Amino acid sequence: MTEQTKKRVAILISGRGSNMVSLIEAATQDGYPAEVVVVGSNRPDAPGLEKASQAGLETFTLDHKTFGKDREAFDTALSTKLKQHKVDLVVLAGFMRLLTPGFTEEWAGHMINIHPALLPSFPGLNTHERALEAGVKLHGATVHFVTSDMDAGPIIMQGAVPVLDEDTPETLGARVLDVEHQIYPEALALVAADRTRIEGQRVTIIGSDDLDDDLIAPTV
Repeated sequence: MTEQTKKRVAILISGRGSNMVSLIEAATQDGYPAEVVVVGSNRPDAPGLEKASQAGLETFTLDHKTFGKDREAFDTALSTKLKQHKVDLVVLAGFMRLLTPGFTEEWAGHMINIHPALLPSFPGLNTHERALEAGVKLHGATVHFVTSDMDAGPIIMQGAVPVLDEDTPETLGARVLDVEHQIYPEALALVAADRTRIEGQRVTIIGSDDLDDDLIAPTV
């Protein structure tokens, strides 16, 4: 695959950028169908910005505090930034902002997110604590297209881990994070290679000979 045919990706972060690092590393591999062209954050002090700079990437900050409660104005400015970089795909990697319907509609089908739970179970925050309280035997992570409903877009890929009797939110979260680092680059590759087709709330993987391409299952 030539450099010219790769999809141009913006990664948006709010914190340390753990998933961002795995995506940047994947994009350096031969044949990967996407290139990360910019990393943006709504927090000027996000540690991930320094990591992105060290990787030689351009970064930008759009401090949400300067917009007060005007979410539409922030999202309009963010969209302008993305367009300035001629972005094809937007990847949310710990971007802690609720995006407005206008923004999600503008980037519909071109924006993905990762959530630390097996959606539709446990949308929102504190997923590992809630999984332990619910007594589930499997937990994990989900990559999905972003819609105006929080953590509810069509699912691209999921990764599961067993929940152990001795687990704490921290130990369970660490295993889930390992899965996140595996499935997010794989899911982005599918989207960037135009191998995903959205049909209602379902995502079909195109050209797959492996029925498990969209699921990473644990050994229990």
